[in-house]
Amino acid sequence: MSILSLSDWLETPQGQYLLRWEQAKFDLMVADIFGYNAVQIGLPEHDFLRGNRIPFRFHCARFGDTAVMANADALPFATASLDLVLLPHVLEFSRHPHQVLREVERVLVPEGSVIISGFNPFSLWGLRRLAARKHGAYPWRGQYLSVGRTKDWLALLGFETQSGSFGCYAPAFNQTRWLERCGFMDKAGDRWWPICGGAYILQGIKRVQGMRLITPNWRDNRASAKRLSPVAQRGRQVTGVIQKEK
Repeated sequence: MSILSLSDWLETPQGQYLLRWEQAKFDLMVADIFGYNAVQIGLPEHDFLRGNRIPFRFHCARFGDTAVMANADALPFATASLDLVLLPHVLEFSRHPHQVLREVERVLVPEGSVIISGFNPFSLWGLRRLAARKHGAYPWRGQYLSVGRTKDWLALLGFETQSGSFGCYAPAFNQTRWLERCGFMDKAGDRWWPICGGAYILQGIKRVQGMRLITPNWRDNRASAKRLSPVAQRGRQVTGVIQKEK
């Protein structure tokens, strides 16, 4: 099988192993995110938005069966128009990953969410990528970004990282039987080596500095009234004394 894209690789036993884990995580993380508009950028043949209940959900990619064709670093959406953006393995295969995040920050509404999945360079899969010397077939040719680096970029753009997890602890075997034999590594991975999974997924929420909800301050108004009332009474008493003296 000729692997010319990440989509082709996802049809291999390795790719199916990763896809099962990521689909379950995306389903879980998008379930409680609400709003009006949501977009998945890249991999339009896989619906990672299927577990979400936002009314208008669509896909955006450079090619394929997608609603919108565009580059991830130049999104054709209005500023502050989207409530949720998914980036499944977009950053490591983009020439300008930081610009992609800038665009995501621009199109998200305040308190909007971005969910990112990526390959972990500090894992057995990261070692496999080093062996390929960045010139191999997909997915080893990508520029793998660590979770720490991705969080730093999100923080610079005003995002707050909410949640995330690692998965796919088995070595990058090509055969299904070897991946199944290493299933015990997935069971033990979260406990014994939680940051060494072959892939990760994390969520960031766009925070806007200086925004807060303003409500009537009834308590302070009542307190002010109580402080002022004795003064008013004393004023009336003094006035009465002056009138008597006259």
